[in-house]
Amino acid sequence: MAETLHDVIIIGGGPAGLAAALYTSRDRYSTLVLEKNGLPGGQIMLTELIENYPGWENITGPDLVQRMASQVEKFGAAMKTNAEVTALTRLDDGTLEVGVNDGEDTYRARTLILTPGSDYRQLGVPGEAELRQVGKVSYCATCDGAFYRDKHVLTIGGGNTAVEDTIYLATRFAGKVTMVHRRREFRAQRILQEELLEAARTHEIDIRLPYVVDRLVPTANGAEVDHVLLRNVETDQTEQLQVDGVFVFVGMVPNTGFLKGFVGLDENGYILADPASMRTTVPGVFVAGDCRTNAPLQLVTACGDGVTAALLIKNYLRDPAWWDRGRLEVGTGW
Repeated sequence: MAETLHDVIIIGGGPAGLAAALYTSRDRYSTLVLEKNGLPGGQIMLTELIENYPGWENITGPDLVQRMASQVEKFGAAMKTNAEVTALTRLDDGTLEVGVNDGEDTYRARTLILTPGSDYRQLGVPGEAELRQVGKVSYCATCDGAFYRDKHVLTIGGGNTAVEDTIYLATRFAGKVTMVHRRREFRAQRILQEELLEAARTHEIDIRLPYVVDRLVPTANGAEVDHVLLRNVETDQTEQLQVDGVFVFVGMVPNTGFLKGFVGLDENGYILADPASMRTTVPGVFVAGDCRTNAPLQLVTACGDGVTAALLIKNYLRDPAWWDRGRLEVGTGW
């Protein structure tokens, strides 16, 4: 199947990839989207309700993806699902070869846009997956904090994001926040720890150290959190805590393992990128969305990244020498 030379292949069918495909296909570039799962959408498919996407007061993740995919297909982009990219090569003539499903298929393109996304690091405890599906476990305070106005929520983590988002939830939405961290000390910057303690003086924030969550227990109908089981890691004693929702802030995992050795990655696996143009370390290869360095990790910004990459592809196709002009040198590996 490598006989056809596409103008662009987009690896990943989440919001960033679909936004990019909409623009490239409307510009009449031959566009192929490769999605490793059975349906496009990525982790947004697990989002029960979206209220911060411009133009929609509320919409479910699956509904938004379905609308985006329909737009893309309307303008002629091809989409292949169950197509996991397992090999990438830049050939001597500058074209890019993409192997799928361990050699099952091979495709070629003049440019690539990498949009494999990132996954929230999960706790891996019983009940987490079930309650995530009904929207009672969240990994994004900005996305879901407004659903818990005057409610009691649990936050988990000890890094910068955990501290910042605990303050955000406590001062803007929640009636009470219980925060647990497995160590006696936070990993967050000292100034953020000071801000957390200051916020706790005027808002109801209960900081529990050193605790971990052993189990999230749904109600009988599976629609709500009945309670969470906390364990003190020093005494091994457990206790039940009743909350309305759970926020997990223990980091992100970029879906970039298949890119090692092909494109520059930082120490955490994020794709090194010029944030102004979405250029990577490999000529002709762009990036968009949560998998790139310094991404804001929001639905709308992922779409914006995809549009930026799609619009700038024409510069490279017209003149490959453009690649090295005006690029910001970000990180190592350039």
